[in-house]
Amino acid sequence: MRRLALAAFVSIGLFAAAPARAASVIIVRPANSPPVMVETLVRLRGELISAGFETDIVDAAPPPESGPADSRAGLERLAARRGADAVVAIVGDLAPDSVEVWVVDKVTGKSVVRRVPFEPAAAGASKTLAIRAIELLRSSFLEIDLAARDRQSAAGAAPPPAAVVHFVDAERLAQRPERFGVEVGGAAVMSLDGVGPALLPLVRLDWSLRPWFVAEMTAAGLGTRPTVAGPAGSAQVAQAYGLLGGSLRFRAGARLVPIAALSAGVLHTSVEGRADAPNQGHGVDQWSFLVDVGAGAVLRLPDRFTVSLALHAQIGEPYPAVRFLDTEVATSARPNLLLTLTVGAWL
Repeated sequence: MRRLALAAFVSIGLFAAAPARAASVIIVRPANSPPVMVETLVRLRGELISAGFETDIVDAAPPPESGPADSRAGLERLAARRGADAVVAIVGDLAPDSVEVWVVDKVTGKSVVRRVPFEPAAAGASKTLAIRAIELLRSSFLEIDLAARDRQSAAGAAPPPAAVVHFVDAERLAQRPERFGVEVGGAAVMSLDGVGPALLPLVRLDWSLRPWFVAEMTAAGLGTRPTVAGPAGSAQVAQAYGLLGGSLRFRAGARLVPIAALSAGVLHTSVEGRADAPNQGHGVDQWSFLVDVGAGAVLRLPDRFTVSLALHAQIGEPYPAVRFLDTEVATSARPNLLLTLTVGAWL
């Protein structure tokens, strides 16, 4: 169990050690914001964060007397000063009627600007505005990325900003359905009747039939061998299993996804006996039908990677038993409890 916990911290640390920088967005808050605009800002910031943007809200500067040109220049200076990749500006005062989305190309110094109409009195106005702003950000990032790639291929120019490249790549990955996945990790197995804990390497293949249902094929084995001591010697117990089944994924689009799993397959148990003289030890192999139920959670990481942690219970029939001089001293899969930790990727 200590080894499995250590593996969990190492796995999560490896993914978190050098994450790609998320695209940063500044939301410019208008002066004297009415209640509907406050709600809009909160919802917009939440939607941007859930979409993977680093987001900050700043107060708008007083409007310049020289007109929209200086207003645009002021937003560009704000983006440059804060190192932002995009600026979402609320245009208007007490009754804003539109939202401007500015995406800054740091290579050329140019900006992509789009305007979204906003009707505060309409039903669901704040939610609609947040969704439209995110869609405009996505399309603007794609436009900058395509233009930068054209410049680079034509004249060897500098590549687009790293945040734009990362976001565009993530969008392209998201457009491909998550059909097949591979997970690797380990299972800590313990019987409730005498067979001590064992650590088994584990591999799992996933096939997403629906966003809420994933078919799974799991194999585990070649792990540690716990020792069972008896009155006339000892025995080492090796276990391996293979399963076919599936898991239900609740809140499939969320970052942390609860799961419930049910599988069936086979359990192979090998017992190597070591008897004290004058007794004689024997080696025994047994195959059992195995049923597995589990519950846990999947943490979705960037670039289609996942970390999964689950608790399982397994029941085998016929159940394996360890005997000394015809006396049963330990059993397995009656039931077994398992803690599994895997790191996976969708292909």
